[in-house]
Amino acid sequence: MCLLDAVLAWDAKTIHATSAGHARADNPLRGEHGLHAVHLAEYGAQAMAVHGALLARADGVEEVRAGRLVSLRDVQLCEEYVDQLDGRLDVHAQCLYSDDSGAQYAFRVEHRGRLLAAGRAAVIYAAG
Repeated sequence: MCLLDAVLAWDAKTIHATSAGHARADNPLRGEHGLHAVHLAEYGAQAMAVHGALLARADGVEEVRAGRLVSLRDVQLCEEYVDQLDGRLDVHAQCLYSDDSGAQYAFRVEHRGRLLAAGRAAVIYAAG
């Protein structure tokens, strides 16, 4: 499942991606009443994964390293459902800490500059 459409900018610590798939009827996270804002944490997690892959590629690593999302903290949801919002979502992630065993990021998802969701997420990398 790929929820992000494009990466607009990234550097050693941050990434800014976009998505318009939140409004699609076939969004894989959409429920009976629409796309609940809690699922925006997955958008943040996907931005984290893309950021990690971009950093690895910049270091000459071609293999994808599997990771597992293990923690969400301080999550704020500013809307209940987000599928009725037109246009794109802006997904931002900032690496707070990273080593060979895992990483911690802060993420936020915005619509036209208005905060929809924010929090921190941690991932551990699979051994190997």
